[in-house]
Amino acid sequence: MTVEAEALAPSKVVQQVDRVVIRFAGDSGDGMQLTGDRFTSETASFGNDLSTLPNFPAEIRAPAGTLPGVSSFQLHFADHDILTPGDAPNVLVAMNPAALKANLADLPRGAELIVNTDEFTKRALAKVGYAADPLGDGSLEAYRLHPVPLTSLTVEALKDSGLARKDAERAKNMFALGLLSWMYHRPTHSTEAFLRQKFAKKPAIAEANITAYRAGWNFGETTEDFAVSYEVAPSTFPPGTYRNISGNLALSYGLIAAARRSGLPLFLGSYPITPASDILHELSRHKNFGVRTFQAEDEIAGVGAALGAAFGGALGVTTTSGPGVALKSETIGLAVSLELPLLVVDIQRGGPSTGLPTKTEQADLLQAMFGRNGEAPVPIVAPATAAECFDAALEAARIAVTYRTPVLLLSDGYLANGSEPWRIPDVEELPVIAPDFAQGPNHVLEDGAEVFWPYKRDPQTLARPWAVPGTAGLEHRIGGIEKQDGTGNISYDPANHEHMVRTRRAKVDGIAVRPIEVDDLTADARVLVLGWGSTYGPITAAVRRIRREGGRIAQAHLRNINPFPANLGAVLKSYDRVIVPEMNLGQLALLLRAEFLVDVQSFTQVTGLPFKAEQLADALRTALAGLTAFSDGAPSHV
Repeated sequence: MTVEAEALAPSKVVQQVDRVVIRFAGDSGDGMQLTGDRFTSETASFGNDLSTLPNFPAEIRAPAGTLPGVSSFQLHFADHDILTPGDAPNVLVAMNPAALKANLADLPRGAELIVNTDEFTKRALAKVGYAADPLGDGSLEAYRLHPVPLTSLTVEALKDSGLARKDAERAKNMFALGLLSWMYHRPTHSTEAFLRQKFAKKPAIAEANITAYRAGWNFGETTEDFAVSYEVAPSTFPPGTYRNISGNLALSYGLIAAARRSGLPLFLGSYPITPASDILHELSRHKNFGVRTFQAEDEIAGVGAALGAAFGGALGVTTTSGPGVALKSETIGLAVSLELPLLVVDIQRGGPSTGLPTKTEQADLLQAMFGRNGEAPVPIVAPATAAECFDAALEAARIAVTYRTPVLLLSDGYLANGSEPWRIPDVEELPVIAPDFAQGPNHVLEDGAEVFWPYKRDPQTLARPWAVPGTAGLEHRIGGIEKQDGTGNISYDPANHEHMVRTRRAKVDGIAVRPIEVDDLTADARVLVLGWGSTYGPITAAVRRIRREGGRIAQAHLRNINPFPANLGAVLKSYDRVIVPEMNLGQLALLLRAEFLVDVQSFTQVTGLPFKAEQLADALRTALAGLTAFSDGAPSHV
């Protein structure tokens, strides 16, 4: 284009928006997770608040072009505080017919729809049940359709790269990323640097991807099909240094921080399982912090090694998902009996059995509470957000070390893979965790002799001493048979067994946890929404919508589920109605009814996906309306 022609060309409109939800969708081999991750990194460096929802196929290599093989990545970013990855995308990038069909129902009218026309062949359309091409039959008239031949444009941009056509086609995700980066004014240098680092050993591949990325950006700048680009201003955060972080990464860093603050070596005994494997991968990179990772041959070996490390004076950790917790249950019960600190991290997924490996659920709560033989109580900690996984790991370690008990940390697939900005804390802000190892004899016999009793308890915490093997004078037996209180000798005495069972229960019940805080802006709300774990974001977003409409509603969220906060019963009984949204069939609600005799109302789903904010808001509107009807003398219902 000449200078004169460029001067005559209409300038493109830049529109300011406060928030955007983008979803990339395609085959597993189309690189949608990498594309979404890079767009997220660009957005985080720009300073927007954000929340993401990666969605993977359950099959490792699902057939290409089929609905089960669709992989997607959704990103919600804004110039203000946000809490969820968004209910519905404003922009859908569909790399093939399967991606379009799998995601179109979520797209609201008027949304932007960018479609890779090269993949809309008769064979590909027939594979997913399209009788006619939706790009030409008028069925997409409700959307702002942008048909873009992403594959052929990428191949044309790389014609001088020396790559074979098949290899060139693989860069089409970078072309799409470049186009979206232009549309939303994302910084580009970080992605180019990332590609050069990722393909450092294959510089030709790196340069090809960068070329495709730049071609996509230039296409957006020059094509007439995209007349508008958008700007989302940076969000305002409290002062500090921030980075984008996923739940599994935050949890990994929290475990390392707990080990450093306690002065203990960190040992992870783990067997790979989706969606927990990333923690094993991450911790294996940090040997310089005294971290030792052991990829065991199975789940039982993983937890056994972790418990052995705890006996040896390390911070023992095992990571898994629901099926693995079932296999580890006997060893967790052994840890209860031995009263040793052990962290069991359960990244929950859809079940039962193998279930939905790549989908999210909160259905392991009752397993965490009761899934062991005998009376074997364990504390339970559940983070609310991806960033809070860091704090939850520290909290779980504090409880385990202080009270000499295994602790179950319940995250889930939504938190594990989702990401958000995280303020990196100063070391001085982190709690000090004191192992207080036994140093010598702790009991005097009647004859005046000083001996070591491995089950002589701290009068405040009821924790027994933690004696490092090899310390002179602290020799003692361990094993699965019941111990005599104090001496630690094997005991079959019925009265001693009851005493030990009740003591272990009392130890867990007496753990000091933070009181639950209630967010009640008007101080006169009659309905309380109580959540736990990853429901925090959708619940909070729904509560905000109700309040903007004038509804009076309170909100509270549990991090500690066993023991419950001491003030929880009083809080529940101070509201006319308590609603508990859960991604299960009402497990927390069951516990609350049993513990506090409060008729809490469940709102549940087990779809493998997180709640949508509007879905919860509708339920809360119904609850408020029902409460008003009840006040007027009519029956109430949720």
